[in-house]
Amino acid sequence: MALPQLCVLVLALLARLTLRALGCPSGCRCYSMTVECGSISLREIPSGVPPTVQTLFLQDNAIGQIRLQDLSRLSQLHYLYLQNNSISALEPGAFRSQAQLLELALNGNRIHLVTADVFQGLEHLRILYLAGNQITRLQDHTFRGLQRLQELHLQENSVEMLGEQALEGLSSLALLDLSRNNLRTLRQASLRPLVSLQVLRLTDNPWRCDCALHWLRGWIGGEGQRLLSSAERRLVCAEPPRLAHRSLVEVPANSLVCIPPVVQLEPSHLAVRLGENLRVSCQASGYPQPQVTWRKTSLGRAHVSPKGLVREGVAAGGAGAGAGAGPGGGVTARPGGKGGREGEADRFDADTGSGMLFLSNVTVAHAGRYECEAWNPGGVARVTFHLSVNMSSSSSASSSAPGSSSSSSSSSSSGPRPPPRPSGAEVSREPLYDLESMDFNALSVATRTAIAVGISLLALTALLLLAMIYSRRRQRQKGPQEESILYVNDYSDGPTTFAQLEEYRDARGHEMYVLNRSKPPLPDSAALPAGGAGPRRAGEGREGPAVDSEALFLGQSLLFDTQMAYEIHC
Repeated sequence: MALPQLCVLVLALLARLTLRALGCPSGCRCYSMTVECGSISLREIPSGVPPTVQTLFLQDNAIGQIRLQDLSRLSQLHYLYLQNNSISALEPGAFRSQAQLLELALNGNRIHLVTADVFQGLEHLRILYLAGNQITRLQDHTFRGLQRLQELHLQENSVEMLGEQALEGLSSLALLDLSRNNLRTLRQASLRPLVSLQVLRLTDNPWRCDCALHWLRGWIGGEGQRLLSSAERRLVCAEPPRLAHRSLVEVPANSLVCIPPVVQLEPSHLAVRLGENLRVSCQASGYPQPQVTWRKTSLGRAHVSPKGLVREGVAAGGAGAGAGAGPGGGVTARPGGKGGREGEADRFDADTGSGMLFLSNVTVAHAGRYECEAWNPGGVARVTFHLSVNMSSSSSASSSAPGSSSSSSSSSSSGPRPPPRPSGAEVSREPLYDLESMDFNALSVATRTAIAVGISLLALTALLLLAMIYSRRRQRQKGPQEESILYVNDYSDGPTTFAQLEEYRDARGHEMYVLNRSKPPLPDSAALPAGGAGPRRAGEGREGPAVDSEALFLGQSLLFDTQMAYEIHC
């Protein structure tokens, strides 16, 4: 036997003896620098694994999580196989002691979220298997620090979105498998860090063929030919329906269209009390369905109006004061992966279609201006919402408006006190009631008394008006004959013409009698009442008191005397 072969046998024997001396976990098989513990129903990583082991097989068990201390002693690992377990949680830093690890298999588990902290310490990792999990989204910098990674297997997940910087740092990656996911779109910027890529797999995804895939259509026929197999080049469209089941490269370029977003927000301003909850919905439409996010944009110290209404002074382009938690309670970057501008205010997590802004236990810091932003590949739309906070807290329910609602929390003596008001501000004790509030009991005693007095005065005025109308009607009913006659004296030599009648016609259509004064209605002055005098013509010098011509016609017997020259009824 040659000396080199003898040395190998000796080293192998020493390794066996070392493993046996250190012990082997119950149910496992230990040989050379390898420990195999597959298919023995383990629920956690066994603690008796020798620290010198380089290959560890833990596949086909029931391990549910990987904790920080599970692998801390195994610093010599080169190969770790954990596929087909029930792993759903990876504690950040769980692999930080495995600086020598070259291959990590986590496929066939229940992992739904991976972050950069999970893979911390794996600077020499070459192959990473994450296929067959429940991953829905790859966030930016997920694989930060894996600069030597050559193969990344992500097939058979539920990945719907790939952040623009999700693959940042993978400068050595040669193979990327994203097939059999739920990808509807893919940004060109997402693949830009992969300068060493040689194989790309994208089949079996429900691609949405719109304007966002213009670049991919052209890329497949150009640079992408060397990365995609003939089957990979036939990316099949799933939507819109008019393009379903067609290959992306066969779709005309002018058929890849987008509809820019349109945003609706009501109301645009709302005032709430301290301690209330606020929910405002920002509706967005377009194609593809826009992503909606909220951010607080106002800047400036709070100031108080004469009614105790807290607002914030706004400075253009400034940052905002801290706001309450949005959906998910986090602050994220702009939808679509674009980072926020420098000095920009707090942002809340993106939503699709209906972005909901939720603020719980409203404080003075929440007052100010908010901006709802809707984004899709077709463009960006924004709308502004103003929030004011009433310094006087109340337990009564606040008003709600279309698209928004708020509810107050009940106050008690042991509840939180309102925050101190800004220095130098004078706050009126007069409460500011919610818009559209119909709660009469919420008003002060003085206000309720004034309203009651006003209502009483209005009722009294209405009664007086009714009495006056009734009195007028009674007066008209007593003398309709007298009021319906208009007497017209004719001083002309001939009968009155119709043109002249139009001058005397009453607008209410009263009956008119026209008398020819050249033939007096009375035979002589003896027929006049005692002490009376006959009617005088113009220019007569007869003395005596003038007689009112209307007195001649007080009796109906005189009006219809046979000596009347003529009469005209109109």
